[in-house]
Amino acid sequence: MYLFNREALFSIVLERPLLWLMISIFYSLFSVLPQEFLFRTYFFNRYESIFPSNKIYIVLINAALFSFAHIFFRNIFVLLLTFAGGILFAFSYIKTKSLLLISIEHAIYGFWLFTLGVGEMLAFPV
Repeated sequence: MYLFNREALFSIVLERPLLWLMISIFYSLFSVLPQEFLFRTYFFNRYESIFPSNKIYIVLINAALFSFAHIFFRNIFVLLLTFAGGILFAFSYIKTKSLLLISIEHAIYGFWLFTLGVGEMLAFPV
């Protein structure tokens, strides 16, 4: 953000901290938790048996579906970011099998992006 949009860097935290806090709570409860239930818990419980020997295929399919679910943002950066995040979250879920832990991880990355000022690309007000 420092290189691409310096004015947006930390702007929401500095200028509208209450909004940042509200977005963080809303994002965790109504976005992260349902996404992680659907894309990790449900998906892996339902389809992991199809890929018993090689986890990379199911991770890549999961990341691609997770990324595709964000296509309505109509932003290639968001699609690439969610694909990379999908890979991280899928590997974390395979390792922990915990909806709570993967939701916390997803929320932390989201908070970090909002704090940096990327929230506008993700349809959150700034």
